[in-house]
Amino acid sequence: MQRLHLHLLSDSTGETLEMIAKAALAQFEDADVVRHFWPMVRSQQHLDRIMGEIAANPGLVLYTLVNAETRQRLEQRCVALGLPIVPALDAVTDALQQQLGQQARGRPGRQHAMDEAYFARVDAIQFTIAHDDGVGWENWEEADILLAGVSRSSKTPTSIYLANRGYKVANIPIVVESPPPQSLYSVRRPMVVGLTTAPERLIQVRRNRLLSLNQAPETAYVDAEHVAREVQYARRMFADNGWPVIDVSRRSIEETAAAVINLYNERQAAGADMAPGAKPI
Repeated sequence: MQRLHLHLLSDSTGETLEMIAKAALAQFEDADVVRHFWPMVRSQQHLDRIMGEIAANPGLVLYTLVNAETRQRLEQRCVALGLPIVPALDAVTDALQQQLGQQARGRPGRQHAMDEAYFARVDAIQFTIAHDDGVGWENWEEADILLAGVSRSSKTPTSIYLANRGYKVANIPIVVESPPPQSLYSVRRPMVVGLTTAPERLIQVRRNRLLSLNQAPETAYVDAEHVAREVQYARRMFADNGWPVIDVSRRSIEETAAAVINLYNERQAAGADMAPGAKPI
C-alpha cells in the first residue's frame, strides 16, 4: 500500500483543519497516511522553514491561511515542487460571500475569538467536569443536559464532547444496588437522556477496561447475567420516567453527541418544560 504524506497548514490552532482531514480520511479504509501538522503559520519565514520538511516528505497539502502573501507563497512553492494543494475552506467561504453580499474578514483564528460564546463554553466545561459520575447532584437543575446510563456506556466522554459545544452536562451512573438521588426524577430545566447499549458489547468494553488496569477480568462487573440485569434495570427506569433513549452500541462519541443535541434542539423548539417521551433512536 502506498503511503501518503498529508501536510496540514493553518494560521491558527489548526483544529478546524484537523477535523476536516479526519472526516475525509474516515471515508478510506486502512489508508496509510502520515499527517504533518503545522499550526500558527503567520509569516513567510515560518513558511519557508516548513517547506523544507514538505519537500523532504512530498504529499498532499491542505491549508487554511488568510494572509494573501503567505497563501501565494505556499501555492507557488507547492507548484514548483509539483505537489497538489487544497485550500480547505475556500469553497465554503466563497459561497457565503455570494449569499451574504460581503467580503470575509481575513483574520487568523477568528473562530477562536474570546467572545461571550467562548466564555460560555469554558463555563460549560468547568460545570461538566465538576458534575461527572453523579457528583454535585445538588446543582443538577443548572445543567442543560443530564446523561444517565450504566457503567461504560460512554457517559463521561459524551459529556465532555457536549461541554466543548457549550452545553452544561452532568452524568449519572445507574447502579442496581445504589439508585440515583430522588432529585433526578424531579428536575425540570435539564433534559434527561438515557444511554443504553447491548449487554454483549458492554461486557466486551468492560473486560477491556479491566485488562487495561491489570485487574482480573472475571467478576460480576462482566458477568453476563449481572450485566443483562443492569441494562434491563436502566431501560426500565428510562421508560418509567419518559426519558428519551439513545443506543450507543454502534455509535461513536460524536454520533451520540449529535443525537443528544438533536433531541435538545427539538425540546427547545417545542418549548417543553419536561423531556419528551422515551423513544429509542
